Amino acid sequence: MNKKVLVLTGGGDCPGLNAVIRSIAKRAKKEGNWEVWGSIGAFNGILKEPQELVKLTSKKVAGIHVKGGTILKTTSKGDPLKFPIEKEDGSWEIIDRSEELIKKIEEMGFEAVISIGGDGSQRISQKLYEKGLNVVGVPKTIDNDLSATDLTFGFSTAVQVASDSFDKLVTTAESHHRVMIMEVMGRDAGWIALHTALAGGAEVCLIPEIPYDIEKVVKRLNKRYDKGKGFANIVVAEGAKPISGEVTERLSGEIGYENTRLGGIAYQLSAQLKKAGLKADIRETVLGHTQRGGTPVAFDRILATLFGVKAFEMVLNLEYGRMAAYIDNEITSVPLLDAIVEYNYIKKESFLVQAAKGIGISFGD
Repeated sequence: MNKKVLVLTGGGDCPGLNAVIRSIAKRAKKEGNWEVWGSIGAFNGILKEPQELVKLTSKKVAGIHVKGGTILKTTSKGDPLKFPIEKEDGSWEIIDRSEELIKKIEEMGFEAVISIGGDGSQRISQKLYEKGLNVVGVPKTIDNDLSATDLTFGFSTAVQVASDSFDKLVTTAESHHRVMIMEVMGRDAGWIALHTALAGGAEVCLIPEIPYDIEKVVKRLNKRYDKGKGFANIVVAEGAKPISGEVTERLSGEIGYENTRLGGIAYQLSAQLKKAGLKADIRETVLGHTQRGGTPVAFDRILATLFGVKAFEMVLNLEYGRMAAYIDNEITSVPLLDAIVEYNYIKKESFLVQAAKGIGISFGD
């Protein structure tokens, strides 16, 4: 009788998810006695009636590694420990369905669950593991904000998308003698912004880890105009904030979605620059979800594939409560607790920040 493993993707979508799914299925096939099943929409596929599951056969996963998104779909509203239920009167209540979930998974004969997700998803994985679920994690996020792995797949693709866009904005900034502000994702970490600034040659890079002084930003921009350059480009992370200021965010208003929605700092910064006396024309571009879509770059396909193989082998070796990780150019595993205990912020003294300052990029500090 074949053994079965369940695979799911949770949280935001990310380039490379399909490559992980494919590699898990292909590695399992080599064992000869394993079936791989996918739960549609994270754990929701198990909890729905009727259930939404799909068998991940060789035909189903053929060629999907080059495609963006996830064939298993995903959601940020599927926390089984805080599950939203609509009552008859139209109101909503939050209940814990974790015991029900674990029971269903066990009754269906799954040996283990491979949960592919970021910080929030792996926190759920850890809690379910503590309740007795055999679970293995795979790190996924374009934000690169999981501290127990050197890199997460999806990040390199997001940086490539942002860098391509930045290059285009440089030419239009130069043509119109403008200051162009480009806002990128990253939530509370500035990895995408910093890497894009280095790749594109930004004059200013504003990140959450270094609150900015608007007067110093204006001084840096005026210095460039005084040299006769006549244009400038700024990369700003969505979680950036001024000194003594707040992050630009708002409540989503969506049932079951706990995170605040970041975005809009580009327009806030534009207004701040004008108020501080910058005379140049300013235009704003918010990349948004373009950074999370599309074909993954080669590196992300490779890293995602390695993670998928490692995750299945962790199931074979009964290494539950752990997450696949990329550390010092090796694929290994770490306890889920290590993956979620500390957020992966950029350190101000890091070589990346110092190198950026070394080539003249201002952080407004």
